[in-house]
Amino acid sequence: MSDLSMIHAAADRLAGHARRTPLLSSPFLDEIAGRRVLVKAECLQHTGSFKFRGGWSAVSALPPDTRARGVIAFSSGNHAQGVARAAQARGAPAVIIMPADAPRMKIDNTRALGAEIVLYDRETEDRDAIGDRLAAERGLTLIKPFDEPQVIAGQGTTGLEIADQAAAEGVTEGDVLVCCGGGGLTSGIALALEGHAPGLRARTVEPEGFDDVARSLATGSIQRNARTSGSLCDAIVTPQPGEITFPILKRLCGPGLVVTEAQALQAMALAFARLKIVLEPGGAVALAAALFHPEAVQGDAVIAVATGGNVDPAVFRDALARLEP
Repeated sequence: MSDLSMIHAAADRLAGHARRTPLLSSPFLDEIAGRRVLVKAECLQHTGSFKFRGGWSAVSALPPDTRARGVIAFSSGNHAQGVARAAQARGAPAVIIMPADAPRMKIDNTRALGAEIVLYDRETEDRDAIGDRLAAERGLTLIKPFDEPQVIAGQGTTGLEIADQAAAEGVTEGDVLVCCGGGGLTSGIALALEGHAPGLRARTVEPEGFDDVARSLATGSIQRNARTSGSLCDAIVTPQPGEITFPILKRLCGPGLVVTEAQALQAMALAFARLKIVLEPGGAVALAAALFHPEAVQGDAVIAVATGGNVDPAVFRDALARLEP
């Protein structure tokens, strides 16, 4: 299991490699939400998402001889790019298993980082089985996207920064909303906040129809999604919470929040107009919850983690079209 000491060790390995991303604000967003809104802009992290943190943490933690044999990962795009960049920087071969319907930009970017791409069908093939088979055949180390202690530790460094930045802004109590797929980022942030900012509470945010974490938190046991594809928020669509992440989420997080795709697109448009940052739909759901579900959020201020900005141009144009003239 990941813990605070592992998060601090990951922070040491990430020093000089990951960006300390800013905490942004806008009075226009505050007015919409009816409270102060602070946005942790992980879309400005290397490779365009927080996933670089977990990728670097996991790759850098491997023994040199193991790393030299290579790594394998499965991802719709952001974890793929994070692992690919970390592997490239550390001289390790990387094989990335990606769904065939992943955004073309994410596939192309991952390949450009030197990774070998293996495509699969989300509806008919099991990515875990593919990963296990290739890892065994080639002697590769599998780096899972969220249910992996070193990945969780790397993502948790986001929480260390939030604790410091929120304190500097005078925010010591309230909710920290996190775009959530399998729970790696949310559980890492929750552990970091428990140790350094106990007045801040992590909350998961998911897209409507793919709210397995919210349902799992409500019932107290892991629930699965009926579908594993078909959402604009592809970056955070997973079958179910992780076996490692869910106990952390259950212990430390408040009830899960759910937003519509339309709300995610509107949040993307507002983030661009008011903060001058680019978000993808899955990276905007936390901000959407802060803006459009204020009744479900606690605190005079809310922190929303903008987790990624790797969006296809056509989707981004659709989002911007929602801005009022």
